[in-house]
Amino acid sequence: MSKISGSTKNISYIAMCTALITVCAWIAVPSVVPFTLQTFAVAAAGGLLGAKRGTLSVLIYILLGAIGLPVFASFKSGAEVILGATGGYVIGFLFLALISGFAAERFGRKMRVLIPSMLAGVAVCYAFGTVWYICIYSANTGSIGIISVLLKCVFPFIIPDIIKIMLAALCVKKLIRFVK
Repeated sequence: MSKISGSTKNISYIAMCTALITVCAWIAVPSVVPFTLQTFAVAAAGGLLGAKRGTLSVLIYILLGAIGLPVFASFKSGAEVILGATGGYVIGFLFLALISGFAAERFGRKMRVLIPSMLAGVAVCYAFGTVWYICIYSANTGSIGIISVLLKCVFPFIIPDIIKIMLAALCVKKLIRFVK
């Protein structure tokens, strides 16, 4: 049996993480504010694949949704999802993968590196998405305060995202030996 080339393995890993992000977008955990497992998958992709490949898997995910494949939460698709008020949080996933992937490559895949870097990535995703939300909402509907946006789009997701980050870090620790 021939050995798989490095580029073929890279393409396969990127495709698998893109698929994982998609499937996790479709899994909605019911609660007062329903949430998906996208954050888990994006953080895991960054931690497992590193900055370049992890971010590329997220970019492919976003592009697939933009061209009309139903990869986003609730099986949504299209540019209107990305360009809508909450689209900044989807674009913010790029920062999550980039930050967690960079830290994993640079400082190792220890829990003391993975968890803080993934949390930092989520914080940047929140910040980018919140600014985006305010800009789009204000342009289309009228002014909205930052506290209103945080109450609606960030605060309900903090504890679930912390749990997802911890699970992603654990998965990276267990799976990294298979991803080389």
